This record gives sequence, C-alpha cells and structure tokens, in this order.
Amino acid sequence: MRLENVNMEDIVMDIKPLDHIMGQHAFIRAGQWDYERVTYDYKIGSQEKNITYYVRIQGRAVEGDVDRKTAVIQLMTPLLGKHYYPHGVEYGEEENFPENLVERAKNLVAGVYEDLLQFKNK
Repeated sequence: MRLENVNMEDIVMDIKPLDHIMGQHAFIRAGQWDYERVTYDYKIGSQEKNITYYVRIQGRAVEGDVDRKTAVIQLMTPLLGKHYYPHGVEYGEEENFPENLVERAKNLVAGVYEDLLQFKNK
C-alpha cells in the first residue's frame, strides 16, 4: 500500500546524513541497496501467525554511488507491506491493513520527514 500525501518524494539529500536520520527512527538499510538504489525498512510485529508488517522507504541515486557513500538520494513514496512467511512481502492495494496500523505507519513516516526537512533547512 502506498502511503500517499507525505511528500517524501520532495526529499533529495546525501546518503550519509540520510542513513543517520533513518537509523534514528529505526529504519534499517542493512544489505538492501545496490549502486543506484536504497531501501529502508521499519519492522512492525504482529500477533497474526507468520505475519510481519514493514514500512518501506525507498530512494534512488540521482548522482554518485551508494557503495562509496557518495550518492545523493531522491526518496520515493513510502510503502506499507505485509510479509507472509515464507513467501515474501506484498505491497498491493488489495492487501487488508488494520486502520490503526496505517495510522502508525503514516506517523512514523511523518516523523522521519520532519527530521529530514530540519536537516535540509540547516
């Protein structure tokens, strides 16, 4: 599910401060990158059997190299996904997400967005 109207697409910034701010909000990049893209995930546990939710913020390098930490990253519209063990994460609009989970995801993304804007405006 796309988390619309959070304006994350307006953010373009260097990868080093981006990694730092995302880490402060418990969004983990780990090994989820290649030379041109990054993916930050926030894991949300569930009481449903074999189900875990993820808030995902992706970005693409508009210049530089992610591997060398010289990239400038343009962020993309955040996603809310549901991981079905052992099959993987589904982000489709046909997925059913509890309303309180959607609100939590939007609040998490809004907090990240505010910190990213504050850094950019310094």
